[in-house]
Amino acid sequence: MRCILPWRNWNSGNIARWNIVGSLTSYLLSVMAVQASFVLSTEVELLTVVLRHRHQSDHECEKLETPKPRMAATQQLIKDIVDSKKEVKVNKRCRGAKSSETAAKVALMKLKMHACGDKSVPQTERIYFQVFLPKGSKEKSKPMFFCNNWSIGRVIDFAASIANLKNDNNKTTAKKLRLCHPSSGEALPLDHILASYINREESTLYNGGNVILEYLDNEVQLLEDASSYLE
Repeated sequence: MRCILPWRNWNSGNIARWNIVGSLTSYLLSVMAVQASFVLSTEVELLTVVLRHRHQSDHECEKLETPKPRMAATQQLIKDIVDSKKEVKVNKRCRGAKSSETAAKVALMKLKMHACGDKSVPQTERIYFQVFLPKGSKEKSKPMFFCNNWSIGRVIDFAASIANLKNDNNKTTAKKLRLCHPSSGEALPLDHILASYINREESTLYNGGNVILEYLDNEVQLLEDASSYLE
């Protein structure tokens, strides 16, 4: 009897301990199962959301921009290219006129130091030109100034006297000495006022720029090789 009682006590104690360990193990396994189920369900839900919203158009974003048709985009690109070429052409014309005006301003400072003219003309009324003389003259050009209120005819007469040029403009059958535009070669009308050609939009003359004197037949109103005088 003494041997049997201790064994019974030991066996009952161990059984109690195993029951406790079994309960804890079951609890932990249950907790782990719940966590695994939560994680799995969360991942599935996130995947569903991501798949549902994988495109911007699927969730109607307020900042979503409607894509333009390819044909409209192509047409707009062609229009932009054409407009840019037009702008380049306009800019080239503007730069050409602007460069002539700038060159005239630089030349004006030099002309004022050497130009010949009527000293009685007030400084505020003087228009300065580098006057290119008729081909065959002793001098190629001469700096002069004139009154802005003079007619083109009077400008020609005064320039001819300074440059010692033959002037038969009062004779009907003789070639006429004409003042011509340096770019177009246009013979300016004798009765027009010089000031009307200064810095205007068409056939402009610049104070400090160039003009050409040449003999033309009565019916001729255009100097064909104007650029050759300025070379």
